[in-house]
Amino acid sequence: MQGTFVVQLRNTLEGFVTTEARLAVTVVLLTAAAVTALLLAPRVVRTVHRVTRDRVLADERVPVQASEFDWGLPVTAVVRTLQFAVLIGCGLAVLVVWGFADLALLAVDTMAATVPRIVQVLVTVGIVGGALVGIDVLESRLDDYADESDAINQHQKGIVFRVLQVAVLAGAVVGSLTVWGVNLGGLLVGAGFLGIVIGTAARTTIGSLIAGFVLMFSRPFELGDWVEIDGEEGIVADITVINTRIRTADGEVVVIPNERVANATVSNRTRLGQLRLSVDVGVDYDAGVDRAESVVADALAEVAPIESNPPPQVFPKSLGDSAVVLECRFWIEHPSAPRRTLAKAAVVRDVKAALDEAGIKIPYPQRELSGRTETGGFRVAEEGADRPVAATPDASDD
Repeated sequence: MQGTFVVQLRNTLEGFVTTEARLAVTVVLLTAAAVTALLLAPRVVRTVHRVTRDRVLADERVPVQASEFDWGLPVTAVVRTLQFAVLIGCGLAVLVVWGFADLALLAVDTMAATVPRIVQVLVTVGIVGGALVGIDVLESRLDDYADESDAINQHQKGIVFRVLQVAVLAGAVVGSLTVWGVNLGGLLVGAGFLGIVIGTAARTTIGSLIAGFVLMFSRPFELGDWVEIDGEEGIVADITVINTRIRTADGEVVVIPNERVANATVSNRTRLGQLRLSVDVGVDYDAGVDRAESVVADALAEVAPIESNPPPQVFPKSLGDSAVVLECRFWIEHPSAPRRTLAKAAVVRDVKAALDEAGIKIPYPQRELSGRTETGGFRVAEEGADRPVAATPDASDD
């Protein structure tokens, strides 16, 4: 049916043999093409766009999530495409009218051979554009979910987004290669061998990558936590899928591979929001231990950086060589290395001042010396003597 119509149209156009008839038909064709391209095409496309947006997407039966997206029909691109098609059709018809039917057929054959490539290019562009739009939608949805839920933090959100981004882009690449007829089987085999080579050469990096995903879901620490990892202590500054960076109290940044983090003992000092610290202080044996405990406890209660709940505690810890050692236990809130240092410094200053005011001595290290019994021991030198004199053994001891 379609072939018969084309043949009849060609015969009709070739039937105009006089110059006047050909000019008249050419004018009619150009006029019809101009009216169609400049007036009808824009109105039809805009009408379809408006009806689709107002009646379909605004329908109450359509889910709210779908209606939130604007109808992104590229009106201008569609209009230009229709105008170009009308122009091509008009040009071919004019060629037939003026007796260049063979040239028109050659142009049609050329376009027929070119159209599949053009379609492939358009489909590829559509796949890539859809992938980019999908990535934006995923990021928006993931941001909304992370803001409304406590099940995922910013670090996890970033990693999940990167994984989804890579997955969408990989799907777009596979789809584009399929459109162009590329044999994916050979590529998959080559990718498999390449993966084996890369996996063998980068075992440590791949191990850190896997450990990064494990840390993401186990969540032993988060950004800003004060942690101790395998002897390194500091604030968590950054967490990637490959390594973890902590900033020490000296301002240095220590980079630890996630594989090492996953196999190390991690102490998170900020998980509960409080940290218990202790400071030892020695008091003289001549001082009353109960009184010294009371003085130290009263001093700790007045130290500003430490918390009142739980209250600070003072316990006799040990009998030292020169003093009775009291252990001062106290807590700080929102712990960090600088806050720990400031709290300990304040405790040392205030406890020292309180003991001095109470007349309780913090003794220097002392050592008691005694002589052997068989030598008669030691005696204190008389006043004015240069040095102490040791007792000499009796003659009977010889």
